Amino acid sequence: MNENKPELVQLTDAQKKAQRRRSIAIGVVLAAFAIIVYVGSWAKMGVAILDRPF
Repeated sequence: MNENKPELVQLTDAQKKAQRRRSIAIGVVLAAFAIIVYVGSWAKMGVAILDRPF
């Protein structure tokens, strides 16, 4: 029986640092986008949204 093991790529330290920086940048951009959408939703609905009955 022949086992097919995938070949794993070993990243260098520079590649790991670059990957981490990219991941952090993507996380920051995603969080900023979520905040912009949240604030935009509040701005579009206005303060009157708090006065409506449940």
